[in-house]
Amino acid sequence: MVVKLQRPILVGGLGLSFSLWMLDSWHESIVQVSEFGLLSALAVGGGLWLFQKKRSKASLKQPDTMLVERADVESAIAKAEAVINQLAQEAENHTALGNLREQVTQLLLEIDRQEIKLAVTGGKSVGKTTLIEVLKSSWQEEVQQKISFHETAPLFIKAGDKLDIDVLVEVQKSDFVLFLTNGDLTDSEFQTLQQLKAANQPNILVFNKQDQYLPDERASILLSLKQRMQENLVATSASPIPIKVRKHEADGTVQEWLEQPAPDIQPLKQQLSEILAQQSQKLVWATTIRKAKLLKAEAKNWLNDIRRDRATPAIEQYQWIAAAAAFANPVPALDVLATAAINAQMVMDLGNIYQQKFSLEQAQTLAGTMGSLMLKLGLVELSTKAVSTVLKSNAVTFVAGGVVQGVSAAYLTRVAGLSLVEYFQQQEIAIDSGNALNLEKLRQTLQNVFQQNQQMASLQGFVKQGVKRLLPEVVVEKAVG
Repeated sequence: MVVKLQRPILVGGLGLSFSLWMLDSWHESIVQVSEFGLLSALAVGGGLWLFQKKRSKASLKQPDTMLVERADVESAIAKAEAVINQLAQEAENHTALGNLREQVTQLLLEIDRQEIKLAVTGGKSVGKTTLIEVLKSSWQEEVQQKISFHETAPLFIKAGDKLDIDVLVEVQKSDFVLFLTNGDLTDSEFQTLQQLKAANQPNILVFNKQDQYLPDERASILLSLKQRMQENLVATSASPIPIKVRKHEADGTVQEWLEQPAPDIQPLKQQLSEILAQQSQKLVWATTIRKAKLLKAEAKNWLNDIRRDRATPAIEQYQWIAAAAAFANPVPALDVLATAAINAQMVMDLGNIYQQKFSLEQAQTLAGTMGSLMLKLGLVELSTKAVSTVLKSNAVTFVAGGVVQGVSAAYLTRVAGLSLVEYFQQQEIAIDSGNALNLEKLRQTLQNVFQQNQQMASLQGFVKQGVKRLLPEVVVEKAVG
């Protein structure tokens, strides 16, 4: 394998590494495994699992759309447009550009929209269709506002009450939401309400079909819902259960029939009327901001795809450079200096791809920080053990030492590169994008990427590829088959 080294950080770092090896001053490993960190993670995970109950007991306040101003809308649209422009700059013929720019034009027109879009959503069989029909017939004409009703598909997929993300996105494009439930909130329902709040989506929780409960049960459910929602809660019966009526005639006969009570939705109508009278314009603006954020996320996903395609070959190049450096150096521990030098150059190259500009000093600091995090998290030792296990299964025992070091270095460099890509993708895309490092977020990203790349099938494939690069063809055929 021939690799051209045209990066100053690599040349200097590798040279220093081999010089120190010659002096044999890197004989003892400084790797330490933090059992406390692992136990803490297990404890936290167990606590979160125990916290998950069938019914949620936390409370939830409504978002305040009254704080939204026109300037906020224009700023959100401008941020989405900035990402689209960046996409055009890096891939001027991208197929999504036309549609993305058309959405920007629509958003600018949305700012002055007069019609209010009202979504009625919830799980299955909670009375969405009936409530819309009743509101159309008994309320729509009472308000001085053009209103369009939209019934969504059920929010939850049957298997485990899993939230349907597509329906949630659809809901967020409405100005106001009536979230229907026919009992106390499940965890899935409460978590969905939390997501609506996070998106600044105003809503009313409608406890529908309340007439199907006995008075004591109804009061208990209402109390529980009030404690959790704190505000914007209404109890209704859009289609009450028919009441049996009995009439005793003078001749002693008895006549019985069923009467359909009128829908009980007056509190809901009153609350909706007040909200629309006070907040119509603000509701439209808040919706436009949500749509702008969704558009920005869509454009950013396209941009990240383009950048990842450019970053992947760079990561692969540096992982094999690291493999060659560690394989040629017979020190038992991984050559930390060589790997750090390689990672520093990789930081600069990936930073250029993701418009996160780093100076030489910043790149070296970031590479050193990632190396320290890997040591503290125990990733170095864990990766070495995992690679050794795979190599033993392939009977590469007579050269295991050097190969383990080389493949492990490549593996850790790959994890570092993928972690940087994941980290950069989460950063804001703007001309004045800074490069301040969030160590906690980087630590979490490292852990997540490491866990994702520890699957045995993918690790075996990686090890096999590394062995082929580091050993002569004859050895590879004997060792790997």
